Order: sequence, then C-alpha cells, then structure tokens
Amino acid sequence: MVIRDAVHGIGARMLGGLINADGGDYRGRVIPCEKGHPSPFEGYRSKTLVTVVGPVSVKRAYYADTECHAGFCPKDRALAIEGTSYSPGVRRMMSKVGSYRPFDPAHEDLYELAGSRVCAKEVERAAERVGHEVAAYEAAHGEAALSATVLTKPVPRIYVCMDGTGVPVVKRETEGCKGKDGQAKTREAKLGCVFTQTMVDREGRPVRDEASTSYTGAIESAETFGWRLYQEAKRRGMDRAREVNVLGDGAPWIWNIADEHFPQARQIVDLYHAREHYGNVARACLGQEKEKMYPWMEQRRCELDEGGVEDVIIAIKRLSIHARVKDIGEREMGYFEKNKERMRYAAFRALGLFVGSGVLEAGCRSVIGQRLKQSGMHWTVEGANKIIALRCNIMSNRWEDFWEQRARA
Repeated sequence: MVIRDAVHGIGARMLGGLINADGGDYRGRVIPCEKGHPSPFEGYRSKTLVTVVGPVSVKRAYYADTECHAGFCPKDRALAIEGTSYSPGVRRMMSKVGSYRPFDPAHEDLYELAGSRVCAKEVERAAERVGHEVAAYEAAHGEAALSATVLTKPVPRIYVCMDGTGVPVVKRETEGCKGKDGQAKTREAKLGCVFTQTMVDREGRPVRDEASTSYTGAIESAETFGWRLYQEAKRRGMDRAREVNVLGDGAPWIWNIADEHFPQARQIVDLYHAREHYGNVARACLGQEKEKMYPWMEQRRCELDEGGVEDVIIAIKRLSIHARVKDIGEREMGYFEKNKERMRYAAFRALGLFVGSGVLEAGCRSVIGQRLKQSGMHWTVEGANKIIALRCNIMSNRWEDFWEQRARA
C-alpha cells in the first residue's frame, strides 16, 4: 500500500504538470460565453481535482459573464470537470463500483482497491450521473437503428425475451397503487433481452451464441418499454435475421408488445411458467394427497412436452370439477386456452428452438435483483432507472463502447 501510494504520488505530480502545461488555458482578454455574451478575463483560479492517481491542483483561467451574472472556466469543459471535483477516470470507477455494490461499502472498496478517497454520497451521485448518460447513449443508438439498416452479420435466429420484476421503492412512488396487503411497496421493472442462435448441439438442443445477449429495461409503462425493446432488437440486426422468436410468460402485456412490434415473430410461452399453472391446479385440488398429485402432474408434463395442450385443458377441467374448485380451474384453463398455439413444444423442439426463457430469468436476478432488491433498499423510480441503465450496459458488454464514444464527443 505504501509503495502504491508513493507511485500514485509520482503520477499525480506528472499529471499535474501535464494538465497545467498550458499555463491555465488563457484565451484572451474577452471571450464569448455560450450565449455569445462578452466575458472578460478576471484572473486564475485553482481547483483540486481527485484523479485516479490522487489529488491534483488544476490552474484555470476564469471569465465573468456580466450579463448572466455567472462565471466559467473554459478549461473545465475541455477536461470534462464542470460542476465536479472528480476526474472522468474516477467517475468511471465510482459509477461502475456503484452499479455493483451498495453505495456505503462501494466508497470503501474504491479506497481499498484504487486508493481513491470518496464519500458514499459522491459514489451515488456519480453512478446516477453516468447512468443518465448511459441511458441517453443507448436511446440515441436505438433511435439511430430505426432510421438505418444495421449492418450486422446475418444470423438464422434472433430471440426477444421480456419479463417484469418488482423493485422496492420509496412510499411516494407507490401512491395510488394497491398491493397484496394494501399499498404497494414495489414498482415493476420491465426487462428485455435479445440474443442469437446459429446452431444446435449433437442432441438437437439449441445453443445460444456466446456473448450475444444484450439487455434493456426500466420502470416504465408497457407501451414505452415496447418501443425500447423494439429499438434494441433493431439495433441487434433483427431485420437481417431469417427468423424472429418472442419468448415470455403468459402476461398479457408481453403478448400485446409482441403483436404490435414483432408481428411476424413466432411466439413461445416459457415452458417452465406453463408448468407452474397446471401445478397450481394440482396443489389446490390434490395438495393433501401427494401420492395422487405427483403422478397427475407428471402426466400433464408429458402431455405439455408433446404439445398436447388440449389434453392438459381437459385434465384440469375434470380435476377442478371433481375437487369443486371451479374458479381455479376456469382461470388456469383460460390461461392454457389463450396460449395454446404458443405451447406447441414438441414442434418447437423439432425445429431446434428454445422453449424456456432461462436467460431472462437469470437476467432479472443478475441485472436487477442483485443490485436493486437487497435488504433495506428503497429507490426512487428515477434513481432505480439510472442504475438499471448502468447494469444493462455493463451486462451487455457495451461499457467500453460507451466510454470510447464519450471520449470522442
């Protein structure tokens, strides 16, 4: 640690010399501000900047805008340090650590791993600020994909998956929202992912292309999210894929989005969600008779795997009438009846298709759950969305792309 601090000290002196080699970035006696107002030079001002190698004193020429009654330093804009005492490199570290860890321990991690002394609140501000920039970066790329053909390598199949998961929020974010036990305590974050498939294994099972999964999501309406996911699919080259498949559970908003934005896509209900629905009937009707429940469920599993959705519906009807739980039976029969064409699993498997949305289930846990659903956490919608944007970007392997474009801007 002592050696590291000494090396950082040397680096800080070198960096300080480099940054201040311009003498403070003096640009003349009078220069225009952003609005074109003449702003006279009023001297030099120093600013202590926290960098990845330690604190550095930066000398900057200061100009006063007398019409707007404000002052500015052109050098701050050139170094991307307007309104902050942290260098872009430190903000990058703060935002990434803040995207993985709660803000309190995150600032300790930064000191332990990089020797950077920052407070927890500054980590939070940096993570949210960069999250906002990442969201704008992703939105710009999504908009660009709508108006241009994305020249990606054509693939046989592209998959679009979507699901929702609750995020704990502060009380004011749930006003007017009813939950299971009164007022809701969460807001639904909608998460989507896009991935590609080019091959199957020796047994004919589908193989997801390595590192092909990208994520997008936010706490927002289904209508807004639908456009978000459509843009991501376009960016990933959906138009150049020979086949598009939409995977999801039975939530109506999912299939409304599929019908609106992916009308030519094959729709597939996640097999494991479908199994849960006949399991609900079995537990309601045979929960006390384990020796009957498990054989009944196994028979339904075989029927569903073979694409015999109608057989499952008949079995649910018979069992629910016999057990006098008509309401549960009708609800679950309605689920299978509505989604039966999305449950032809034997035919899907014969084509070498995925029939489970495990990629997105894992994404809900890794992208959202691991960071935003820890004990004691309560978010604002705005703050949660900024962290979700950060994590989607990182998990989609676009972190370096974002920083490269930011450096070029």
